[in-house]
Amino acid sequence: MNHRRLILPVILLCALLAPPPQPAAAQTPQPVVQAVMFFSPKCGHCQLVIDEVLFPLLEQYGEALQLLLIDISVPHGPAYLLRWDGITTLGFTDPDGQGLYLTVLQMFGLERAGVPFLLVADTYLYGSADIPAQFPGLIETHLQAGGVGWPAIPGLAEIATSVEATRQAQPSATPATPSPTGLTATLPAGTSTPAALPSATPETLIPIADTPTLSQRLRRDPLGNGLAILFLLGMLASLGWAGRVLLRRSAPRRAPATAWWIPLLCLVGMGVAGYLAYVETMQVEAFCGPVGDCNTVQQSEYARLFGVLPIGILGLIGYLTIMAVWALRQMLTARLADLADIALLLLTLVGTLFSIYLTFLEPFVIGATCAWCLTSALISTLLMLFSLAPGRLAFEHLFKRKTRRHAH
Repeated sequence: MNHRRLILPVILLCALLAPPPQPAAAQTPQPVVQAVMFFSPKCGHCQLVIDEVLFPLLEQYGEALQLLLIDISVPHGPAYLLRWDGITTLGFTDPDGQGLYLTVLQMFGLERAGVPFLLVADTYLYGSADIPAQFPGLIETHLQAGGVGWPAIPGLAEIATSVEATRQAQPSATPATPSPTGLTATLPAGTSTPAALPSATPETLIPIADTPTLSQRLRRDPLGNGLAILFLLGMLASLGWAGRVLLRRSAPRRAPATAWWIPLLCLVGMGVAGYLAYVETMQVEAFCGPVGDCNTVQQSEYARLFGVLPIGILGLIGYLTIMAVWALRQMLTARLADLADIALLLLTLVGTLFSIYLTFLEPFVIGATCAWCLTSALISTLLMLFSLAPGRLAFEHLFKRKTRRHAH
């Protein structure tokens, strides 16, 4: 049998039975979630959200997540585009970051709000509690729905497009890159180094293009600021009365029976200062109550002494020191007890003066008032008043002892 004659029929049969070639499947674009967050470089809550929430999410989702950060601390602050492969910065002048933020607040009917303020689609999240709790879930929801573009804010799309074009034109840099707030975050290779941030005072209420006037600051929180002014006047009056008591010639024959008020007030003060220290160090939102806007105060640059030591921790140290001196005074001889009374008076005077300074800052500089801070200011003033008579009497005792030594 001639096998060669069978080759052609077999080839034709295989061609007929073979399935028709399928066209190459078109690649489905990967869904992307794009969000924008308004921040201030000196806002501790912003630092927490950027470095502990946004960067880990970028590493987790890669190209599926793009974040645009807009600085509102100055009228024409820079914008930052955060992607899995780096950070890109772009300064812009029209529209400015503060103007965009004000537009967003008006879109949602908000009279005021602080930072961080994150917007994805038509949902906004505010603060270092809501953003970590809700943003990851929103990312998953939008990715499952096919992604979502930049929020519909006038001028935002143009800025995002400009930043993206700049990112593509920039060369890659080292993986370790400073975050916009100055903290260090580790990103994958291909990171672009952002430009240096301007040194400016953050504004965490409704941003305005020019420096707010005194009237504008007071109107931001009229009830809380009015209460702070009343407290300030009361503390100044108490300080004036204390000066009069210390300078008068006749000293009280004996100290009034108020010694036990001092440790009780210190315990209350430690509770208040401890809570504020927790808020400041853990970067969580404080419970403010119906009066004041304590989160704005805690987010301001004045919440840390010299930009380093949280005021809450400083207050806690102060109350602990007063408590320790008071406890030591109960075990000392008369002469040393007088020195302890003088030390208590000086400590409480310093505490009152510092409280007057902080209370002045709230309505007249920050434009918001912290009810917890006012409580601490009241406690400091009461401690000074209760230490006044024993301290004045101790000065008199020391003066008499010195006079007797000179007489002999």
